[in-house]
Parts: sequence; structure tokens; C-alpha cells
Amino acid sequence: MVGALADLLVGSYPGRVLRVAVDGPDAAGKTTLADELAGGIADRGRPVIRASVDGFHQPRAVRRRRGSLSPQGYFLDAFDYTALRRLLLDPLGPGGDRRYRTAAFDFHHDCPLDGSTREAPAEAVLLVDGVFLLRDELRGCWDRTVFLQISPAASLRQALDRDVALFGSPAAVRERYQTRYLPGQELYRAAAAPADHADVLIDHERPQAPHVLRWPT
Repeated sequence: MVGALADLLVGSYPGRVLRVAVDGPDAAGKTTLADELAGGIADRGRPVIRASVDGFHQPRAVRRRRGSLSPQGYFLDAFDYTALRRLLLDPLGPGGDRRYRTAAFDFHHDCPLDGSTREAPAEAVLLVDGVFLLRDELRGCWDRTVFLQISPAASLRQALDRDVALFGSPAAVRERYQTRYLPGQELYRAAAAPADHADVLIDHERPQAPHVLRWPT
């Protein structure tokens, strides 16, 4: 599947930068897939730019202004979409100057980043992974979109394998997912129906055996 998806992206919109979103619920495998795709695309001869929405968090005071476990706060306040567009997506879009930054904020240290801009090669493929990438205010910024579909139970199960060290205990992972992340994803599905709008829809319930549900003709 990764090879077929790399072929699809390499052949899309030759002659200009291709902006690709890899979206899906928390712990769906977005970063792993985007990293694998980056290698496959580079092997096929197109330069790759890797980024994540995690590089465009809002400051902690903004993210938590509705409460640290608020699902509305997660969906509405977690990320700075104005900065994401201004620094990355718009410069790499049609008519942009191809001068971009892949991150603007270090959420681990809760401080802005002062990185310098780079100039993208003319035929680069931008791969951005993250949650909420197909929300209304971003949907027109992508040339190709991939959505990994998993159930809330699978999201929590994979988070318990991945995030215990981050949050401190299995109980803390369960609390954060059941109170903030999974309800936040419900808000996203209700507002944006991302699975209905993705070019490529993949059932990723079992990452070792993904199943393609939609593929561009």
C-alpha cells in the first residue's frame, strides 16, 4: 500500500509543489505512514518536505483556556492554523514563493521557534501529518489528502501502547483520551466529515493489515 500511495503522489501535479495531508484520529499511525511515504517518494525521485501540525501548536494558555481536558479546547484551540497557512501551506501553494518554515512553536517548552525559512524545490512533495487537517479552514490547502480511519477503541488501545511514558500512567492515558481526545475527534467528525472528503481513505484498525476504502480514479 505504501508503494502504491507513493506512486500516486509522485505522479500528482508534476511541475509544482504537491501539498499532502495525512490525517486521522490520535494514535492512528499517521506519523509512521508519512515517514514511510517520505522514503518511498524520495526513492522515486521527488524531493520531500516533512512537517507535522505538532509544530504549530498554540501556547499552553490558549490550548487550556477551556480546561486541560476540554474536548472543545482540543478541537478549537490546540493549533495555530493561521501560522500553519502563512508559514507553510500558502508559500508552497500555487502562486507562493516556496519560502517556508516547517514549525513555529515548541509545545514541549511552550515557546515560539525562530527558525529560518527555506526554499522548496519546484517539484517537492510536502507531507504533513496530524489531527484535524481536513477541517473547513484547511481543506482547500491540500492537493492530496489521506485519512486513516480507526475506531475510538483502537485509538485508545494504541495510545496505551505508545503514550504511557508521555502521560505517566495507563490511567492518565485513559483519562486524557476518554475525556479530551476521543470526544474532540467526535466534534471533528461532526463538523468536517473528514472521511467523506479524503482522496484516499484507509481502514487502519489493524496497522499491520491496512485496507483501502477509497482511491482516486
